[in-house]
Amino acid sequence: MVKVSISKEELGALPQVMFPGDIYIIDKMSMVNSAVRLLCKYDIIGFDTETRPSFKKGRMHKVSLLQLSTPHECFLFRLNKIGMPAMLQDYLEDSTLLKVGLSVHDDINALKRLVDIDPDGFIDVQDLAKQHHISDISLQKIYAILFDERISKGQQLSNWEADQLSEAQQKYASIDAWACINIYKHLNSGQFVAENSKYYSEIEDEEIQ
Repeated sequence: MVKVSISKEELGALPQVMFPGDIYIIDKMSMVNSAVRLLCKYDIIGFDTETRPSFKKGRMHKVSLLQLSTPHECFLFRLNKIGMPAMLQDYLEDSTLLKVGLSVHDDINALKRLVDIDPDGFIDVQDLAKQHHISDISLQKIYAILFDERISKGQQLSNWEADQLSEAQQKYASIDAWACINIYKHLNSGQFVAENSKYYSEIEDEEIQ
């Protein structure tokens, strides 16, 4: 059986990826419609959410941030400040506007805890990765296998409800959404062949029991 995976040591040795585009923080209702209109011009958008971490058992916060990225810019919608504006909800529910993310089901459930919403038009890059025999299906490892760059997870457990998002938070959040576009396009392009990857190996069936 074919397997494509990367070790922690190999991952740690890779250079860190940097977000190459512009970042826009959407924290006022007056900013929403122009941002969504721009997003609607693209065939596919990268998608992710962030939620303030809880360090108490049984306590869960509502989703704080929604990231929607084009290849060139990322819009950070601060849902903890603006809620879910109608035009943004319409965008998320439009089946003709494709949004690509990772573990999409979890993000959608997070949005449903915030507002009555029926998201549509979503693609999960984990499904594509599995089709290409990639067995490590975290965003960090999929991206590393495809592009030989490492996504830093240093801001993952930071406070996403902070009054002001730090520059490090903004870049982290933007990369997570933007990376999904790159993964989707690369896997759909036919450029990636599992057997040609330097992370490729063949394993016996009993190894995956």
